[in-house]
Amino acid sequence: MKPPLSPPTAESDRSRPDSLSGNGRCGASSSALSILVIDDNPRIAESLGIAIELAGHRLDIASGPEEGFSRLAAQRYDAILLDLNYAAGRTDGAEGLAMLARLLADDPAACIIVITAHSGIRLAVAAMQAGARDFVMKPWRNAELIAKIEVAAARPAPRSDRPHVYGGEVPGGEPARLLGDSPAIEQVRALIRRVGPTRAGIVVTGPSGAGRTLIAQAVHAASADADRPMARLDLRDMAAWDRLAGEEAGTWLLRHPDRLDEVAQARLLDRLPMAARFIAIADDPGGITPALARRIATVEIAAPSLVRRQADIPLLARHFARIAAERHGRPAPRFTPAAEALLISAPWPDEARGLSAAIERALLLGDGGVIEAGLLAPAAPVAAANPRSSFDLDETERGMIEAALIEHHHNVTHAAQALGLSRGALYRRMARHGL
Repeated sequence: MKPPLSPPTAESDRSRPDSLSGNGRCGASSSALSILVIDDNPRIAESLGIAIELAGHRLDIASGPEEGFSRLAAQRYDAILLDLNYAAGRTDGAEGLAMLARLLADDPAACIIVITAHSGIRLAVAAMQAGARDFVMKPWRNAELIAKIEVAAARPAPRSDRPHVYGGEVPGGEPARLLGDSPAIEQVRALIRRVGPTRAGIVVTGPSGAGRTLIAQAVHAASADADRPMARLDLRDMAAWDRLAGEEAGTWLLRHPDRLDEVAQARLLDRLPMAARFIAIADDPGGITPALARRIATVEIAAPSLVRRQADIPLLARHFARIAAERHGRPAPRFTPAAEALLISAPWPDEARGLSAAIERALLLGDGGVIEAGLLAPAAPVAAANPRSSFDLDETERGMIEAALIEHHHNVTHAAQALGLSRGALYRRMARHGL
């Protein structure tokens, strides 16, 4: 049981704001801070919101680690208020400390303030030793809380030699945070931490739509050039190659070097500035000549397909749903159990990008803030170019029918309506699939 909070008062809510900006990091001057609180107690979030907004700052609320990472993947924050316990009955702080470790692994300069009860002083000390900027004990005085946030956010980040997924803030760029906990995406994170801070040329491969550009952004943000925008060049447009002569340093994102013939690749190599770093995106790294590969493809990072990271699909779907809901001014929807089952079992053309599009469409077509399995059905058929499309289509149809039957408690009439079929047509499909 979390202890009650002291109610906010007018005289205790105001505090002098300091200035900074960034993703929980010290940066350019700004009178208002953007703050994220990650806490599953709505009363705490409400009390924090009152105090922080009265102090002239802005607060976003995440109800747990998953939503916290989702929000951090969408925007940057000057400070993060992190609770240390989430599961019912847990008081050991293991969940919060694990999230703290991952946040700091992604960004050692993040400004994180942990929230704990008076009985959790040992946890607060452990969090400080792990890299938290400060801690807040419950219940708190609002003036003291605001002062702690402002002082911690204004304090320069400690020096760190640890590699990280995204380091300095890229001007005008989006956060380069890779969502998911599957072994496949953890392997990508580990590789980015290893090679991101180097000057090595990186080629990002994997299926289109699987997040290749996001991985390239993460590599750049982990580098010494992170304070400069990453220039982008589609190599298929040779008329744009003249841009390479304009900058001697910095990082370039080169798309499709593998689609150039050997002569064009030799010409490209002659134009590459010697002081620049290059990150390439390619479908076939074997199509890059050895000479060019030494400059732009020393290390390969493969973006994993959703098939390799199925455990991440539900949280990615919830992330895409939250982003789409904010874009269209709707409440974040919930997925029915059958819809979540279909998310994992169905093939997703265009990978995560296709999943995102399917979620947005389902949000717009659904009612009552609920996404059912039938709303996801239009995204399920695989591309015709797939040589196994007939097999995959049959498997997808069977999965959709099973999901709809589960969703509607095996009421064939309701399941048929959800799938846009007549009862007779559904019965025929059920017979064909042995259902």
